[in-house]
Amino acid sequence: MSAWDVQSFFNGYTFGFCARRGFTEKGIWRESLREMVRTTGCNALVLPVCGLQEHAYSTEVDTDTPDVMSSDDVSRVCEAARELGLQICMKAMVNCRDGYWRAYIRFFDHDVPTEPGWDAWFLSYGRHVARVAEMAAENRADMLCVGCEMVGADGQADRWRRLISDVRGVYPGPVTYNCDKYQEDHVSWWDAVDVISSSGYYPMDEIDDNLRRIEAVSRREGKPFLFMEAGCPSRYGSEHRPNDWRFGGAVSEKAQADWYCAFTQALSRHPFVRGSVWWDWPALRLYPEADGPQNPGYCTYGKEANRILLNWSPR
Repeated sequence: MSAWDVQSFFNGYTFGFCARRGFTEKGIWRESLREMVRTTGCNALVLPVCGLQEHAYSTEVDTDTPDVMSSDDVSRVCEAARELGLQICMKAMVNCRDGYWRAYIRFFDHDVPTEPGWDAWFLSYGRHVARVAEMAAENRADMLCVGCEMVGADGQADRWRRLISDVRGVYPGPVTYNCDKYQEDHVSWWDAVDVISSSGYYPMDEIDDNLRRIEAVSRREGKPFLFMEAGCPSRYGSEHRPNDWRFGGAVSEKAQADWYCAFTQALSRHPFVRGSVWWDWPALRLYPEADGPQNPGYCTYGKEANRILLNWSPR
C-alpha cells in the first residue's frame, strides 16, 4: 500500500470531474492525461468519484447510474497515472441533479419522523464513500478524500467521525476531508482525519491573510494542510472572485494568469502548505492547445497559467 509522504509536495490536478460510466473505453482520455502531465509538471492526480442525489434534501445517493464512473474506469485511470509517475488521491463527492451546490445539502438538526433526515442521508452517503474507499485500497491510492465542500453537513461531527472510522476499516492510507473556502476554522472534527484540506478559491488580494488564518488551524490541530482544490477561470474579474464559475466578463487569459502567479507565490511564502490541487482537467473534452487563450474556463491548458505551473517549483 502506497501513501502520500507529507514531505513531498502534492502538486496535483483534478482529472475527469463528472466523467460518465465507460469514459475510459474511449482512448482519448489517455492523451488528455499525458498532456496534463507534460504541460503542467504536476506530480499527482485527484480522481473524483461522484454520486448523485435528486436535490439538496434527498437522502438517497445514487452510485448505480450511468452518470457515475465505474470501478473499471477508476482502475484504468489509476494504472495510467502510475505509469506516468503520479501520486493518486481518490475523492468521494456528491452532486445534486437539479444543479444545486452540494454545500446546500442539509436536514433538521434532530431527525423528525416522516421528514428526510441526517441518519438516512449518512447511511446512503456512507455506502458511497465505502465504495470509493474500496477502490482506493484496490488501486493503492496514496490518499483518500471522504467529501467535498459539504458546508451544510459540516456540523454533523459525530456522524463524520463514525463514517471515517468505518472507512479506516477498508482503506489503510491517509484520509482527508475537503472543506469549503473560509470553513477551515469552523470544522470541529479535524481530529478524525490525517490531513486537513480545503478549496482555495480565495480572491487574489486575500490569499496571504487566509493562509495565515489556515496556518493557525493547522498548528492547533497538529495536522498537515493542503488545498484539495484551487483555481481561477479565464474571465475579467475572476481573479477577485475565483470560486464562481459563472462570474466574470469577457475571456481574459491574463486574469487567470495573474491569480495563478499570486497564488503560487503565496504558497512559496507559506511553507506549511503541503500541496495544492488545481481545478480542473477534462478527461474527454480537452480543447486544442492552441485554443487555450479563447477558453473561459478553469482548465489552464494552452494558457499562460499553464506555463506558470510548469515553471513553478513547489518545495
